[in-house]
Amino acid sequence: MATLGRWCFRHRFIVLALWIAMVGVLGGVGSAVGTAYSDSFSLPGTDSTRALNLLQKAFPGESGDSVSLVWHTSGGAVTDPAVRDRLTATMQQIESSPHVAQVLSPYGEYGAAQISADKATAFALINFDDDASKIPTEDITHLLDLAAAARNSGLQVEMGGIAISANEGGAAFGSEIYIGLIAAAVVLFLAFGSLASMLLPLLSAIVALGAGISAVGLLTNTITIGTTAPTLAALIGLGVGVDYALFLVTRYRNALKQGRPAEEAIGNALDTSGRAVIFAGATVIVSLLGLFVLDISFITGMAIGAAVTVLISVASAITFLPALLGVIGKRVLSRRERKHLAEHGPVVSTAGSRWTRWSNWVERHPVRPALLGLAIMCVLAVPFTSMRLGAADEGNLPPDKTARKAYDLLAEGFGPGFNGPLLLVADLPAGTGPDSLNRLAEQVKQTPGIVSVGTPIPNDAGTAAILQVVPSTAPQDEATSETLTRLREEVIPQATAGTGIKVYVGGLTAVFDDFSDIFAAKLPLFLAIVIGLGCLLILVAFRSIVLALTAAVMNLLAAAAAFGVVTAVFQWGWDMNFITIGRAGPIEAYLPAMMLAILFGLSMDYQVFLLSRVHEEWLRSGKNGRAVAVGQADTGQVITAAATIMILVFGSTGLGDERVTSEFGVGLAAAVALDAFVLRTLLVPAVMHLLGRSNWWIPRWLDRVLPHVSIDPADNFPAPEPVRDPHPAAR
Repeated sequence: MATLGRWCFRHRFIVLALWIAMVGVLGGVGSAVGTAYSDSFSLPGTDSTRALNLLQKAFPGESGDSVSLVWHTSGGAVTDPAVRDRLTATMQQIESSPHVAQVLSPYGEYGAAQISADKATAFALINFDDDASKIPTEDITHLLDLAAAARNSGLQVEMGGIAISANEGGAAFGSEIYIGLIAAAVVLFLAFGSLASMLLPLLSAIVALGAGISAVGLLTNTITIGTTAPTLAALIGLGVGVDYALFLVTRYRNALKQGRPAEEAIGNALDTSGRAVIFAGATVIVSLLGLFVLDISFITGMAIGAAVTVLISVASAITFLPALLGVIGKRVLSRRERKHLAEHGPVVSTAGSRWTRWSNWVERHPVRPALLGLAIMCVLAVPFTSMRLGAADEGNLPPDKTARKAYDLLAEGFGPGFNGPLLLVADLPAGTGPDSLNRLAEQVKQTPGIVSVGTPIPNDAGTAAILQVVPSTAPQDEATSETLTRLREEVIPQATAGTGIKVYVGGLTAVFDDFSDIFAAKLPLFLAIVIGLGCLLILVAFRSIVLALTAAVMNLLAAAAAFGVVTAVFQWGWDMNFITIGRAGPIEAYLPAMMLAILFGLSMDYQVFLLSRVHEEWLRSGKNGRAVAVGQADTGQVITAAATIMILVFGSTGLGDERVTSEFGVGLAAAVALDAFVLRTLLVPAVMHLLGRSNWWIPRWLDRVLPHVSIDPADNFPAPEPVRDPHPAAR
């Protein structure tokens, strides 16, 4: 690594030119080829996927997405001639719009069910000829303009549906992310006192992010990657990119203060913190790729996008940043620091006095910080026990959005379950008559929790039929999931027994309920793989079973506490006034899987940076207490500074009006805050002091078979004898 650092220093302008050229080429090719982001969401082997597949095969005209045009009169009725004529003209304009396959009017022959009982609300169903994600934004905007033109003082006209809410969503990077970056810049300036030191980590992260997002865009043409992937990749890329650069800049600055020439200082930074950066980046990537066990293209696509961005961030930190440092030289130090170095010579110790005093206090009194840290994590994890997975819908949008207004009008006019109907798709054997379908409809209608059942509609070939079922409860209510389970396990099997009819239940409510079941079933395997690989990496790097197991437990604590914060804010509705995402509701079904992978990776980052310095001192002195105290004193300031930057970047995105992005932002900000200020400051060092030399225990046979991977420059000093007794008396 030192050789790489010195090479980048000597050829700094070539390295910078290569990076700039790479970013330009990726951006240019991306613009020429275009992107193909897709929110295609399928769950192989589930009931909802079978329903969708049969629907697409038997009812190709019904398989496209749809939106609703909803209108409400404050006086009179929607059947009044003036209202009828006005909306009929609007629906005719809509039907002639691009990508609109059909408009089902409430004023048609079979439209009576689309008018509320009090005749104050009505809706039209607008069927598209393709998935909502494939409809151009300008075509959706055109429909919204037509709806807005139909409004008058006594007539409220709104539009709802996935395509509408997606069109109304805020930008992936609104003003919030820039506020976070500005705040991060302030933190860097306060930490270093140098404009160059402030700009370098940000510039390294932004260059890596530009290359990463372009690369992810190109990948969308070969694999399925969702539209939220760039936002997620940017969040992670900015966070780890600034972090990795910050650790390297800090090590470089310390080497300069010790009197080393710039080239040697860069080599030292790469040979120490550079190794930790590569190792930490590998843990994040391994955690993300662990999502492949879920076998859901939507999830694995986002994992690949984030992993690619992290990989490029690591490459930028160990090549682009050293080249920048070569250009800046000693100006990375503030004027006061350069003057002090010239007048007083090298600084022997870089440990801050406050962190030294704190680490010494933790060494003397390890029980108190251990209990305090454990109590904080456990209390924050309590809400996690009540986390309910589901899907945010238009009901969770801010009240000023037209999709939210349409949702509320439908709920008030037709009942809360109307916004999340279940779609029964029946596979009919030859010779099936209407009596069997009518009997099915009647039994479904008598099921508790069902408010209405539509007339069975067979396809032209008579091989399939669809049946729309409206629950009595809202899509996000737990009672709706119970009704869905009752239909699948009891009502439908009894109603179709002996008929040969196979009925599958689909619809968005069913899709996300199925996803929750898949996630719960595969969670143990997913956790085993992610935790197991993380433990293996720690074990190989630091030759200790105890440290590997401690890292796993700490990561689980951080994840549980972060999920507790997300549950309290987004499901319980605590402090929702600070977030513009509307009312509380269940947590997105796929969010825990993605957050677990990211949180395990980020938690391992700080664990690696702390342990690499502790291990370095352990190899020097062979004294556990000194190693932990010195490691905490030397890394405490930079870890908390790096964490503060990540908290600001992640937290700023939590203030936007995109619910999923807000959940990720708040969850990741909480996780980083707890990891840096509770785990790494209190719990981890206290536990390591309590365990003493047992921290470094490893069986002889395991030590022999494990490969040797060096994170810190161990060649500079002899390693102490590995601890064989897990319970020695000496610390």
